[in-house]
Amino acid sequence: MELTFSRTNGAIDVMIDALLKAAGGIDYPTIVREMLITALKAGQESDYPADLKLILSTMKEMRYTNKVFAPYRDRRKVTIFGSARITPDAVLYQECVRFSRALADRGYMIITGGGPGIMQAGNEGAGSENSFAVNIRLPFEQVPNPIMTATPRLISYKYFFNRKVAFVKESQAIAVFPGGFGTLDEAMEVFTLIQTGKTSPKPLVLFDDGDGFWEHWLEFLKSRLLGKSLISGEDFSLFTITSNVDEAVSVIEEFYRNYHSIRFVRGKLVIRLNRELTGDELLTLENEFPELRMPDTRIIATPALPEEHDEPDILHLPRILVMFDRRHYGLLLAFIWRINSFTTR
Repeated sequence: MELTFSRTNGAIDVMIDALLKAAGGIDYPTIVREMLITALKAGQESDYPADLKLILSTMKEMRYTNKVFAPYRDRRKVTIFGSARITPDAVLYQECVRFSRALADRGYMIITGGGPGIMQAGNEGAGSENSFAVNIRLPFEQVPNPIMTATPRLISYKYFFNRKVAFVKESQAIAVFPGGFGTLDEAMEVFTLIQTGKTSPKPLVLFDDGDGFWEHWLEFLKSRLLGKSLISGEDFSLFTITSNVDEAVSVIEEFYRNYHSIRFVRGKLVIRLNRELTGDELLTLENEFPELRMPDTRIIATPALPEEHDEPDILHLPRILVMFDRRHYGLLLAFIWRINSFTTR
């Protein structure tokens, strides 16, 4: 029979309900029911075992990722990307150690790829107790660094795409040190996800090496991409370039000075804040960012909406509601920075 996600599967629906009840401990049975039906449909629709193995491995890796990160949901995390080939005696390695140590001292946890080079420096500075390593199984170069070999927060992935999800989904900020193809691939993916709104707004710090690694890249962006109208001027709000550890840390800290998080509810953008904005501050935002919102709409203060009650720990936070056009995500980053610029009362 052809299975559907609606409850029209007869005896199979009854068996799935019984299975969920027998398993016990399932918080969201409606979602898990659809996962089970998805697995059954995949079995019916594919006669090619490699496809089924890919689906199976993906689900296993994502399940384990959630299990490892779940106990640390209340801790902010920073993902660090960078070359595996930077040696411990290099200045850039030591700068990364200082950077991650400063973040750990402020309560952040660090996520790296778990390998050598900049990844090891990130874990070394934060210490294994404040670190995650999301490793990738490769025939060369990528083995877990000695800082992370004995920690339960080490995950080894078969697929790059699952690993990338963990890097971005679980972090509240990204720092990218100089690196090769892998580092640039990771950085460009983050740019794309933030620019298109496929991940939540977060600070993206490009840590330069003192020799213009990112500054030369910036010139390429300006002359080739912006110059040929392949990107917009607002896209430069997506990132900050610095070669100073204190400034890199400050960029991350300041991003969450008042901004807390966002959520879309029925097409409306809800921005959660650490302190309430005044009427004058709301008016300033309306005047300075007219392109951000739909025509003839206002930026208003709002309590938590009914749909947000599944996040009880942040219901108390003040909020503003914006009819965001869901196009100008670079501008949304600038909007958040402007919110953070208002003087704390």
